[in-house]
Amino acid sequence: MKRPEPSFGRDEKMPNEHTPLITTVTVGEVRRRYPHQTLRRFCSVALGSSLIALFITFFITVVFAPPHTGHRGWPGHDHKHVSFEELQNILLDTPSSDKAAEWSKYYTAGPHLAGKNLSQAEWTRDRWTEWGIQSEVVAYETYLNYPVDHRLALLEKSKSDSTEAGTWKVSFEATLEEDVLDEDPTTQLEESIPTFHGYSASGNVTGSFVYVNYGTFWDFEDLVKANVSLEGKIAIARYGGIFRGLKVKRAQELGMIGIVLYSDPGDDGKITEANGYEPYPNGPARHPSSVQRGSVQFLSVAPGDPTTPGYPSKPGVPRAPVDGSIPSIPSLPISYVEALPILKALNGLGPKAKDFGEYWTRNTGLGHKGIDYNVGPSPDNVILNLYNEQEYTITPQWDVIGIINGTIPDEVIVVGNHRDAWIAGGAGDPNSGSAVINEAIRSFGKALEKGWKPLRTIVFASWDGEEYGLVGSTEWVEEYLPWLSVTNVAYINVDVGVRSPIFEANAAPLLHKLIYDVTSLVQSPNQTVKGQTVRDLWDGYIGTMGSGSDFTAFQDFAGVPSLDMNFGGQTDDSPIYHYHSNYDSYHWMAEFGDPGFVYHKTMAQILGLAVAKIAETPLISLNATDYANALKEYVEKAEARLGSPKAELSTEEEIFEFRARSFSAEVRGDQEAFKVSLNLLYQAISEFKEAAIALDAKSNELTDEINEGIPWWKWITKLKLLHEIRFVNTKYKTIERAFLYPEGLDERPWFKHVVFAPGIWTGYAGAVFPGLVESIDNQDFENAQRWVYIIEDRIKTATETIR
Repeated sequence: MKRPEPSFGRDEKMPNEHTPLITTVTVGEVRRRYPHQTLRRFCSVALGSSLIALFITFFITVVFAPPHTGHRGWPGHDHKHVSFEELQNILLDTPSSDKAAEWSKYYTAGPHLAGKNLSQAEWTRDRWTEWGIQSEVVAYETYLNYPVDHRLALLEKSKSDSTEAGTWKVSFEATLEEDVLDEDPTTQLEESIPTFHGYSASGNVTGSFVYVNYGTFWDFEDLVKANVSLEGKIAIARYGGIFRGLKVKRAQELGMIGIVLYSDPGDDGKITEANGYEPYPNGPARHPSSVQRGSVQFLSVAPGDPTTPGYPSKPGVPRAPVDGSIPSIPSLPISYVEALPILKALNGLGPKAKDFGEYWTRNTGLGHKGIDYNVGPSPDNVILNLYNEQEYTITPQWDVIGIINGTIPDEVIVVGNHRDAWIAGGAGDPNSGSAVINEAIRSFGKALEKGWKPLRTIVFASWDGEEYGLVGSTEWVEEYLPWLSVTNVAYINVDVGVRSPIFEANAAPLLHKLIYDVTSLVQSPNQTVKGQTVRDLWDGYIGTMGSGSDFTAFQDFAGVPSLDMNFGGQTDDSPIYHYHSNYDSYHWMAEFGDPGFVYHKTMAQILGLAVAKIAETPLISLNATDYANALKEYVEKAEARLGSPKAELSTEEEIFEFRARSFSAEVRGDQEAFKVSLNLLYQAISEFKEAAIALDAKSNELTDEINEGIPWWKWITKLKLLHEIRFVNTKYKTIERAFLYPEGLDERPWFKHVVFAPGIWTGYAGAVFPGLVESIDNQDFENAQRWVYIIEDRIKTATETIR
């Protein structure tokens, strides 16, 4: 055996190219610098962590906690603090009737059609900036029409045995104008806007004509069933009941070539000339020459720019075809005095209105003028020529956006009113709302001067293009949808802010309690009983959200709980409001609508307090239990449609909703199986209500903790409370979003909300569970059951959101 050679401390092998460059070397134990080094290191880490925790607590307390709520012990108070009670006093004391009248006079001094009111936009921006609200003008490139020329003439041809046989003569030609009144300066303006319809088709058509009552879905069905010829004819329809554009839509679908719309004084109730009331300007009745202008866009299909559905109308964006969004047949609005010769020409021709039953004879107000309300059609030798020329263009329109930045960056309230009008005036629609929002903003400006800063960010908007189809607000929502989806707590809308002393509101159920609370804080101008509030005189009815104003994109597209409120309710003695007419003027408002502008002031107070309550209270002022209760009522209403609802009809709204229901004779699916499936919704709503009650209870509990006050040194308790408030508020903020269905409603996918949408054949009035009820009306129980599953899923999503 060979003896190994000694290595003398070297490796067994000589280094080569495979030898590692770094080798492991054994060293001795490192000597400790301090005898208690482990304990020292632990103490250092603990101290550093405590300092960091203290800093985070301080930062959250100062930056994110509500700094000014009026609640005892809430952090952030300093010498500039404005308590919630002080803010309320500012918002009640600042609005002025004189100032509201001043703003009304400015806005109604000249025409301000959409896309033609830049000077008003800039003036509005400048006023808001003066009051301390950072503001800017935001432009969109939108598809609009402007009137060029029009004509409406009744033509007659002599009978064959006449010496003038074969010769057409003009028996009547409409002026298509409203009378100039010495008492009303607005009617005397040289640059007045012609009578026309927004989004009406250009065309020159001639043909026999048919009286179609209100032009609802069932009015047309009645005519079809009676074998009244409609194809190739011109429709004569009354305004009222449903959105005007849907009257045009149904006439177009049935092959009619044009439509004329007039305002029948029978819809004015007691205040008519026939009942001895003087017409405006000498009295409260309708002026015979008043004409209602307005949009005929198919509003229940999609609002906004019809060439950019679902995305904002910015320069260079692709433009979609407008087929199916706006009419392809021409239309004209006329006064009832100019409808008389046309309606008289139908006397004795075809069935009478009474032959079609009660829904055709309601509110007929021209019998004393010799109108028999025959349907027609007119004979071939008595025809109408309807000529309508419109200029369509892509043109800028301008929203004004003002912002008061709050402490919490991702909780935002948006407040809006539109500025554009069909006429030079617009003292009611929309500029009573413009005056109101200006006074509310001016009031918030006074609070800012005193050092106030809101807890939540407030965005104020003066929309353009509302009248054409909610264009300005829709384009803005479509542009900022990602941000709104994360931040927007609520939207508050004031359109026709004042036209009477009667308060009314429509709102998402989450906001019902807010309206009751705020109206209880504001004194009514009517002090027949001293100290009575707006709430004391209001019947408390809150309508569902439909369409027809700028809340639509927020509620139905973005899933933001919305509120629309005004002094606009009507009583038997209310002066007639001249909607979209030259007589909606400053003079009418000062003499009949709101003498002294006292209700303008009151509406500004209500608006200011509503905004403040949402923006300032630590817990967002929403109520989930009200939503749960409403959902159950909505299912019960849908189920009731399976029976005969006719006996239950009592109000005008109910009657028109019934007459606007679509219908199909073909039955699809099993009605009984569908009815059983509704139990899924009742069960889902029951679970949602349980979670909603718990959420509202937690909100009340946290509010009580805030009111009790927490000493400053209990910073851990405060930090926990802040976290819980944030957690609860996030749940409230996302409830409405849970009811959005990405695919949208059948045949109108722009509308995403499964609970609320405008009725497909009403337009203005709100439909609840629209996908469900439209399927029931069409006897498509297979599709109705599909909607049960969709709605159930959305309710369950909402439940999980708030648990």
